[in-house]
Amino acid sequence: MFAFGIDGRTVASWQLKAGDHAKRVQYQYICRRTIQLAQVQVDEVWVKLQGNTAWVCTALCVFPRLFVWGAVSLHRDKHLVLQVMSKVRKASGRVIQPILVSVDGFAAYPKVVKKLFTTKDRSKPGRPKRIPWPKLNIVQVIKRYNGKRLSHIERRLAHGDWGIVSRLLVQTQTQVGRVNTAYIERFNATLRARLPSLVRRTRNLARTVKRLEMELFWSGVVYNFCTVHTTIQGTPAMAAGITDEIWSIRRLLLMRTPDIWDAELDHVFL
Repeated sequence: MFAFGIDGRTVASWQLKAGDHAKRVQYQYICRRTIQLAQVQVDEVWVKLQGNTAWVCTALCVFPRLFVWGAVSLHRDKHLVLQVMSKVRKASGRVIQPILVSVDGFAAYPKVVKKLFTTKDRSKPGRPKRIPWPKLNIVQVIKRYNGKRLSHIERRLAHGDWGIVSRLLVQTQTQVGRVNTAYIERFNATLRARLPSLVRRTRNLARTVKRLEMELFWSGVVYNFCTVHTTIQGTPAMAAGITDEIWSIRRLLLMRTPDIWDAELDHVFL
């Protein structure tokens, strides 16, 4: 930066503005549409900050390899999961659809998912109760270790039916196997390759949660709209039917987004 006569603080300001713009684009083009989710995988990554630690939680729609939403928090808790899964619920629109949510063994996942993916039961008189979607399936993939070596993987059906789970696997995966979190782990590996602060051993630590969040959304939106995947013959946004062409970085930066979106963004869609 010194060689080009640019102040480092100016570049840092550009990064924050680009990340905030990317977050708005992500919300407008993913959360305001109806996405056929089918199978969603969710995972968290532990990250070092300067003088602290943080958790990055991300959600991926498997068939189009579409990054749906992400959140950063100092704590791995229910609120972190709620921030991500509420946007996944919003991306499904008002369509009750078969869905498989593959997660790890964190206990907050089944509780949050069953709270968000609900519909009103009008079969009885009086005030209708909210019940889980009829074809909602939640599978926890729990890895057991013997020391540092992986000994076995336990797959626990937290909610749903194994028959529907099998059909959704056939529908969403090119290589059908057992339930796993391999796709979201590959996406997190892509984030580690693009964000120096996510590398396991690095001196480029993220300074704040806000900066890490903006870096996450910028990388995620470029991944969705500008990155071609050979397995799906285009970008994830093209595979999901959101757009029909590859976006350039210039087009992404010049994309207009709504001015009033913060209230909607903070609202949990129930």
